[in-house]
Amino acid sequence: MSQMKRMTTLLCAVQVCWVAMLEAAPLSITLPAETAVFKANGLPGYALAQQKCSTCHSADYISFQPPGMSLAQWTAEAGKMQKVYGAPISDQDVSIIGAYLAATYGSAQASDADVQAASYPAPGKPSSAQGAKVDAMALLQNNACLSCHALDHKVVGPAYRDVAAKYANDAQALVKVTLSIQQGGTGRWGSVPMPPFAQLSQDDLQAMAAFILQQ
Repeated sequence: MSQMKRMTTLLCAVQVCWVAMLEAAPLSITLPAETAVFKANGLPGYALAQQKCSTCHSADYISFQPPGMSLAQWTAEAGKMQKVYGAPISDQDVSIIGAYLAATYGSAQASDADVQAASYPAPGKPSSAQGAKVDAMALLQNNACLSCHALDHKVVGPAYRDVAAKYANDAQALVKVTLSIQQGGTGRWGSVPMPPFAQLSQDDLQAMAAFILQQ
Protein backbone atom coordinates (compact mmCIF):
# COMPACT_ATOMS: atom_id res chain seq x y z
CA MET A 1 0.00 0.00 0.00
CA SER A 2 2.86 2.30 0.91
CA GLN A 3 4.49 1.58 -2.41
CA MET A 4 1.26 2.44 -4.22
CA LYS A 5 1.10 5.80 -2.44
CA ARG A 6 4.66 6.61 -3.40
CA MET A 7 3.95 5.74 -7.02
CA THR A 8 0.82 7.92 -7.01
CA THR A 9 2.75 10.82 -5.48
CA LEU A 10 5.48 10.47 -8.07
CA LEU A 11 3.00 10.46 -10.94
CA CYS A 12 1.31 13.57 -9.58
CA ALA A 13 4.65 15.32 -9.28
CA VAL A 14 5.50 14.45 -12.88
CA GLN A 15 2.16 15.82 -14.05
CA VAL A 16 2.68 19.07 -12.12
CA CYS A 17 6.16 19.50 -13.63
CA TRP A 18 4.82 18.79 -17.12
CA VAL A 19 2.05 21.39 -16.77
CA ALA A 20 4.55 23.92 -15.44
CA MET A 21 6.80 23.34 -18.43
CA LEU A 22 3.91 23.81 -20.85
CA GLU A 23 2.88 27.06 -19.17
CA ALA A 24 6.40 28.46 -18.94
CA ALA A 25 7.33 31.45 -21.10
CA PRO A 26 8.98 30.49 -24.40
CA LEU A 27 12.76 30.55 -24.42
CA SER A 28 14.20 33.67 -26.04
CA ILE A 29 17.80 33.83 -27.22
CA THR A 30 19.40 37.11 -28.28
CA LEU A 31 22.55 36.77 -30.35
CA PRO A 32 25.27 39.43 -30.18
CA ALA A 33 25.41 41.94 -33.01
CA GLU A 34 27.62 41.07 -35.97
CA THR A 35 30.87 43.06 -35.88
CA ALA A 36 32.96 41.41 -38.62
CA VAL A 37 32.96 43.24 -41.95
CA PHE A 38 34.42 42.63 -45.38
CA LYS A 39 37.50 44.71 -46.18
CA ALA A 40 36.61 47.66 -48.39
CA ASN A 41 37.79 47.61 -51.98
CA GLY A 42 36.88 49.53 -55.13
CA LEU A 43 36.20 46.36 -57.10
CA PRO A 44 32.52 45.50 -57.75
CA GLY A 45 32.96 42.21 -55.91
CA TYR A 46 33.10 44.10 -52.61
CA ALA A 47 29.43 45.13 -52.76
CA LEU A 48 28.48 41.73 -54.14
CA ALA A 49 30.21 39.94 -51.25
CA GLN A 50 28.41 42.17 -48.75
CA GLN A 51 25.07 41.37 -50.34
CA LYS A 52 25.36 37.67 -51.05
CA CYS A 53 28.14 36.15 -48.94
CA SER A 54 27.01 37.73 -45.67
CA THR A 55 23.57 36.17 -46.15
CA CYS A 56 24.99 32.77 -45.20
CA HIS A 57 28.12 33.39 -43.14
CA SER A 58 30.12 36.00 -41.28
CA ALA A 59 32.97 37.90 -42.89
CA ASP A 60 35.14 36.12 -40.31
CA TYR A 61 34.91 33.02 -42.52
CA ILE A 62 37.37 34.67 -44.91
CA SER A 63 40.07 34.86 -42.23
CA PHE A 64 39.92 31.07 -41.78
CA GLN A 65 41.21 30.51 -45.32
CA PRO A 66 44.94 30.02 -46.05
CA PRO A 67 46.82 33.29 -46.64
CA GLY A 68 48.10 34.25 -50.06
CA MET A 69 45.51 32.37 -52.10
CA SER A 70 45.56 33.10 -55.83
CA LEU A 71 42.76 34.32 -58.08
CA ALA A 72 42.12 30.77 -59.25
CA GLN A 73 41.97 29.48 -55.67
CA TRP A 74 39.61 32.18 -54.43
CA THR A 75 37.39 31.76 -57.48
CA ALA A 76 37.28 28.01 -56.81
CA GLU A 77 36.34 28.74 -53.18
CA ALA A 78 33.47 30.99 -54.31
CA GLY A 79 32.44 28.32 -56.81
CA LYS A 80 32.31 25.74 -54.04
CA MET A 81 29.80 27.92 -52.20
CA GLN A 82 27.65 27.91 -55.34
CA LYS A 83 27.98 24.27 -56.39
CA VAL A 84 28.31 22.46 -53.06
CA TYR A 85 26.42 24.63 -50.58
CA GLY A 86 23.80 26.04 -52.96
CA ALA A 87 24.66 29.72 -52.52
CA PRO A 88 22.30 31.83 -54.68
CA ILE A 89 25.05 33.26 -56.89
CA SER A 90 25.55 33.03 -60.65
CA ASP A 91 28.68 31.94 -62.49
CA GLN A 92 29.40 35.61 -63.18
CA ASP A 93 28.99 36.40 -59.47
CA VAL A 94 31.52 33.67 -58.67
CA SER A 95 34.12 35.31 -60.94
CA ILE A 96 33.48 38.82 -59.61
CA ILE A 97 33.54 37.76 -55.96
CA GLY A 98 36.62 35.60 -56.53
CA ALA A 99 38.47 38.57 -58.03
CA TYR A 100 37.58 40.78 -55.07
CA LEU A 101 38.67 38.15 -52.53
CA ALA A 102 41.94 37.46 -54.37
CA ALA A 103 42.85 41.15 -54.57
CA THR A 104 41.76 41.94 -51.00
CA TYR A 105 42.73 38.83 -49.05
CA GLY A 106 44.97 36.91 -51.43
CA SER A 107 48.07 37.31 -53.58
CA ALA A 108 46.51 39.19 -56.50
CA GLN A 109 46.44 42.93 -57.15
CA ALA A 110 43.34 44.88 -58.15
CA SER A 111 45.21 46.18 -61.20
CA ASP A 112 46.09 42.69 -62.49
CA ALA A 113 44.67 42.08 -65.96
CA ASP A 114 42.95 38.84 -64.97
CA VAL A 115 41.41 40.46 -61.88
CA GLN A 116 40.09 43.34 -63.98
CA ALA A 117 38.73 40.94 -66.59
CA ALA A 118 36.93 38.89 -63.94
CA SER A 119 35.59 41.99 -62.17
CA TYR A 120 34.25 43.70 -65.28
CA PRO A 121 32.97 40.98 -67.63
CA ALA A 122 31.89 41.95 -71.10
CA PRO A 123 28.17 42.72 -71.24
CA GLY A 124 25.97 39.98 -72.64
CA LYS A 125 23.87 40.28 -75.73
CA PRO A 126 20.76 42.43 -75.31
CA SER A 127 17.51 40.62 -74.90
CA SER A 128 15.51 40.14 -78.08
CA ALA A 129 12.36 41.03 -76.17
CA GLN A 130 12.89 44.73 -75.57
CA GLY A 131 10.77 46.07 -72.76
CA ALA A 132 10.00 42.59 -71.46
CA LYS A 133 8.46 42.58 -68.02
CA VAL A 134 10.97 42.15 -65.20
CA ASP A 135 10.51 38.94 -63.21
CA ALA A 136 10.51 40.33 -59.67
CA MET A 137 10.38 36.91 -57.99
CA ALA A 138 13.41 35.77 -59.96
CA LEU A 139 15.25 38.92 -58.87
CA LEU A 140 14.41 38.23 -55.23
CA GLN A 141 15.61 34.66 -55.53
CA ASN A 142 18.79 35.45 -57.46
CA ASN A 143 19.81 38.16 -55.01
CA ALA A 144 19.26 35.98 -51.92
CA CYS A 145 16.42 38.18 -50.65
CA LEU A 146 14.31 35.11 -49.88
CA SER A 147 17.00 33.84 -47.51
CA CYS A 148 15.98 36.60 -45.07
CA HIS A 149 12.39 37.37 -46.12
CA ALA A 150 9.20 35.47 -46.91
CA LEU A 151 5.92 36.65 -48.38
CA ASP A 152 3.74 36.03 -45.33
CA HIS A 153 5.94 35.47 -42.26
CA LYS A 154 9.04 36.92 -40.62
CA VAL A 155 12.33 35.10 -41.20
CA VAL A 156 15.33 37.31 -40.42
CA GLY A 157 13.71 40.39 -41.87
CA PRO A 158 10.02 41.28 -42.01
CA ALA A 159 7.45 39.51 -44.16
CA TYR A 160 6.80 41.33 -47.41
CA ARG A 161 3.14 41.41 -46.44
CA ASP A 162 4.07 43.42 -43.32
CA VAL A 163 6.15 45.84 -45.39
CA ALA A 164 3.20 46.36 -47.73
CA ALA A 165 0.88 46.98 -44.78
CA LYS A 166 3.25 49.55 -43.28
CA TYR A 167 3.34 51.59 -46.49
CA ALA A 168 -0.28 50.99 -47.53
CA ASN A 169 -1.32 54.65 -47.17
CA ASP A 170 2.02 56.24 -48.07
CA ALA A 171 2.07 58.03 -51.42
CA GLN A 172 5.87 57.76 -51.46
CA ALA A 173 5.88 54.02 -50.73
CA LEU A 174 7.47 52.94 -54.01
CA VAL A 175 10.25 55.52 -53.72
CA LYS A 176 10.97 54.66 -50.08
CA VAL A 177 11.05 50.89 -50.55
CA THR A 178 13.16 51.22 -53.71
CA LEU A 179 15.71 53.32 -51.82
CA SER A 180 15.64 50.91 -48.90
CA ILE A 181 16.58 48.02 -51.20
CA GLN A 182 19.22 50.05 -53.03
CA GLN A 183 20.90 51.51 -49.95
CA GLY A 184 20.28 48.80 -47.34
CA GLY A 185 20.28 49.83 -43.71
CA THR A 186 19.33 48.84 -40.20
CA GLY A 187 16.91 49.95 -37.50
CA ARG A 188 13.68 50.04 -39.49
CA TRP A 189 12.68 46.47 -38.62
CA GLY A 190 15.26 45.42 -36.04
CA SER A 191 18.98 45.36 -35.38
CA VAL A 192 20.01 42.96 -38.18
CA PRO A 193 21.40 45.06 -41.08
CA MET A 194 20.23 44.59 -44.65
CA PRO A 195 23.05 44.91 -47.21
CA PRO A 196 22.72 47.43 -50.06
CA PHE A 197 21.86 46.33 -53.59
CA ALA A 198 23.37 49.31 -55.37
CA GLN A 199 24.49 47.23 -58.36
CA LEU A 200 20.91 46.58 -59.49
CA SER A 201 19.39 48.74 -62.18
CA GLN A 202 16.65 51.21 -61.32
CA ASP A 203 14.14 49.12 -63.27
CA ASP A 204 15.03 46.00 -61.26
CA LEU A 205 14.89 47.88 -57.95
CA GLN A 206 11.48 49.34 -58.74
CA ALA A 207 10.16 45.97 -59.93
CA MET A 208 11.20 44.37 -56.63
CA ALA A 209 9.72 47.23 -54.59
CA ALA A 210 6.43 47.12 -56.53
CA PHE A 211 6.17 43.36 -56.04
CA ILE A 212 6.72 43.72 -52.28
CA LEU A 213 4.11 46.48 -51.99
CA GLN A 214 1.54 44.31 -53.77
CA GLN A 215 1.63 41.60 -51.11
